Amino acid sequence: MPLYKEELRHFVSSVLDEDVGKGDLTTQATIPADATLSAEMNARENMVVAGIDIASLIIHAVDPAITVEILVQDGVEVTAGNSIMRLEGNARNILTAERSALNVLQHLSGIATLTRRYVKQINHTGCKLLDTRKTIPMYRKLAKYASRMGGAVNHRMRLDDGILIKDNHIASVGSVAAAVEAAKAHGADQSTIGITVECDTLNQADEAVAAGATRLLLDNMSNDMLRNAVSKYSGKVELEASGGVTLETIKAIAETGVDFISVGRITQSAPAIDIGLDYKV
Repeated sequence: MPLYKEELRHFVSSVLDEDVGKGDLTTQATIPADATLSAEMNARENMVVAGIDIASLIIHAVDPAITVEILVQDGVEVTAGNSIMRLEGNARNILTAERSALNVLQHLSGIATLTRRYVKQINHTGCKLLDTRKTIPMYRKLAKYASRMGGAVNHRMRLDDGILIKDNHIASVGSVAAAVEAAKAHGADQSTIGITVECDTLNQADEAVAAGATRLLLDNMSNDMLRNAVSKYSGKVELEASGGVTLETIKAIAETGVDFISVGRITQSAPAIDIGLDYKV
């Protein structure tokens, strides 16, 4: 599970509070209390599953007696038309839980699916795809879990996970070297990623390496500039390319020889996957 037990309990409770409120008025008005039904969650497009166990927990939070059969685990690719879950139980409760469960599953599977598309573009290289902190507020752990299911490597979860010196930090202290020295003095050895410095130019990269950076974030550099950086610094520092990376450009970027490529859009703007809950009559 991407969340600790108490976080998960709070998340499921909040999701249902938001969607159900004091009760599903339409279902209570139209469906007999003792009615039962069977249903299947079906993929309506090709997808990578993420969040299936959370969807199950949401359903069981509404009614523990609903029978839930998970057919596909997180991280597995599914083609359109295939079932990923079967349900059977009280009709009112299944209808009440439906949207909350689908919302989570569709959103997380959307992240995993887009991530997998990016990963497939660079699988022939040694380059790894990184996610970023560009996530919906309060949804980060889930989003990063979904990107991991798609094949990405999680980067910083929070600001206290590592030192990443960006352009505004550099502007505030006056130079790359001053920023790196300040990071060292503050205890950069506590960082899980060492000292990463965002560089817009190769001159900044030279300054960062000389100052003792352990990773360079090569921001919006051309592929020629990336190849130059790989030639100069490969084996000395880790190299991460970033900035406006798309499915059309990531392959060529990876082939420059960089170690990592970070892509914000996999967690920031992945479209939800179309999943339907189809009832059997």
